[in-house]
Amino acid sequence: MKKAGIICKAGRPEPLDMLKDLLPWLKDKGIDVFLDDATASLLNIKGYKREEIPSLADIIIVLGGDGTMLNVARLVCESGIPILGINLGGLGFITEVHKDVLFDAMEKVISGKSSVEERIMLTASVFRKTQKVAEYTVLNDVVVNKGALARIIDFETYINKAYVTIFKADGIIVSTPTGSTGYSLSAGGPILYPTLNNLILTPICPHILTNRPIVLPDDVIVEVVLKSQGEDVFLTLDGQVGFSLKKDDIVEIQKSPFKTRLLVPSERDYFHVLRTKLKWGER
Repeated sequence: MKKAGIICKAGRPEPLDMLKDLLPWLKDKGIDVFLDDATASLLNIKGYKREEIPSLADIIIVLGGDGTMLNVARLVCESGIPILGINLGGLGFITEVHKDVLFDAMEKVISGKSSVEERIMLTASVFRKTQKVAEYTVLNDVVVNKGALARIIDFETYINKAYVTIFKADGIIVSTPTGSTGYSLSAGGPILYPTLNNLILTPICPHILTNRPIVLPDDVIVEVVLKSQGEDVFLTLDGQVGFSLKKDDIVEIQKSPFKTRLLVPSERDYFHVLRTKLKWGER
């Protein structure tokens, strides 16, 4: 590793404090640093646009939380650059390295002792009157859901062109194993170990209580057809990007050809993460 990109969570003071030690430490190791321009401007040093950094760096260091990691995962997916997530405080599902062990983690990365864990991603395409009008790649989930004042909406659903059912619900979630601890979990979906190769289809507040989440292999194509008219319905990607849908729009969701590559500097105890984050065993 000779070149490191650094992308920070905006509006937080912790990254600036960490960079005061991290930047000279990396320089002493002979590593060139490409810092996002928003953060660099606060330190009065040269910065780079986020979208430029993947073409300049060997790895990306993220100082932030899971939201920042999701943003960066979409940014770098085509380049396949590994990401090291440093959590600024609380324990994250994706940013598992705590800021207190930043330099120990960096030593392992530089020395090649850090493993790389691959996570599947999803591609979501929107077809309107047979024309593709949008396409996105996500790490966590693809959600079709109603606006605040919309009524229950109808989704005609197919898997590999085979008709499944019409879900009458507030929405529907298709998530990866990484995203299984996100919105899908809140909607009653199962937790999947993050390195599994599966998709989860989870209805949101279905009108029929027997509509339950479904775990699918990762080689299927899920099609969701919006059948309700005049409702306020959106496609939401990783909870961060939105696209307005119209009646008869088809949302096609499948495994992406790209993967998120996460640097894991130490042995993971994923069940410790679950116990801590989800407060298992507490009363």
